[in-house]
Amino acid sequence: MRPLRNPLIQGLLAWLLARWMAFCFATIRWQRENEGVAEAVWDQGGGVLAVFWHSRIALSPASWPLDRAQPTKALISLSPDGQFIARAVARLGFPAIRGSSANKDKADRAKGGAQALRDGLRQLKTGGLAITPDGPRGPANVMAPGLPTLARMSGAPVLLIGVSCSPAIRLNSWDRAVLPLPFGKGAVVWDRVDWPGDGDMEAVTAEWTDRLNAVEARADRLTGLSRDAA
Repeated sequence: MRPLRNPLIQGLLAWLLARWMAFCFATIRWQRENEGVAEAVWDQGGGVLAVFWHSRIALSPASWPLDRAQPTKALISLSPDGQFIARAVARLGFPAIRGSSANKDKADRAKGGAQALRDGLRQLKTGGLAITPDGPRGPANVMAPGLPTLARMSGAPVLLIGVSCSPAIRLNSWDRAVLPLPFGKGAVVWDRVDWPGDGDMEAVTAEWTDRLNAVEARADRLTGLSRDAA
């Protein structure tokens, strides 16, 4: 049995990961750029899409202050690995909406994706929804149409978030996931986009991909994290 499929082991590892992340976030020296864009969205309240690439899931809570920003749920896949991530981020104040387009069974895939869309739109009426537009299985840094679709249907603003830290651990996963280490340098960079009234899905997806890559690259430049393996 894979360890993450064992509920007891999964729960213990999720607790350890959450504690480690919280410790790292508290000891990292953070630099924030263009935060006024995010503050304006937080101050107005209501729905907002918080967006970052899948590789930065473990850093993402540092970009969302629970005492100032809208209460936010995370859209996380239905896989066992997704369940592990959901349990970890929930301990940091971000409960999950479960849904995925990557289940092997077509019926389950359609059911899970449709339910996640409904739950996501419901959440966006009052609060934030965190989403990794290249997840759950990539390709890395390639935006799927789910994010633009949610933005178009909900009318919610989109905060594109680049978050980085150095030193860090890079996992040998499809997304080269970044795990924080304590006492280093961190950076968060924000950008805002909105679905244009007459927007073309393909053009909007391409533009938002470029802008999300740009804020992540800027955050990496601020910390010195190498993008060679990104």
